[in-house]
Amino acid sequence: QLQASGGGLVQPGGSLRLSCAASGGFKTDVMAWFRQAPGKEREFVAAIRWSGGNTYYTDSAKGRFTISRVNAKNTGYLQMNSLNPEDTGVYYCAARTGYPILSVYYSSASNRDWYDSWGHGTQVTVSS
Repeated sequence: QLQASGGGLVQPGGSLRLSCAASGGFKTDVMAWFRQAPGKEREFVAAIRWSGGNTYYTDSAKGRFTISRVNAKNTGYLQMNSLNPEDTGVYYCAARTGYPILSVYYSSASNRDWYDSWGHGTQVTVSS
């Protein structure tokens, strides 16, 4: 029900935009991006609350990444700028149904177990 795309090979300092399309009638209320580097656990990158557009980022993404959505397309995006080799990994989008109040959203958005649906990952490699 979630299809992620947009990964690829990019040089340090470059940019990529990832997309995550929800289908099959999935009602998206929160969408997030996680990433997993080789040998490491899957970690939170960014989230967006669908209605209201409230965003939340991990510290390493602030100022470089922008999460957004187009409600009519039921699609979310992750614009990644100033990429560095530490950003390399498989990027997964995740989504949940159930509109959270802001306090719950901010306290739960980085928790992998909070999400109902996951897309297959898309590989991002930052290398010269």
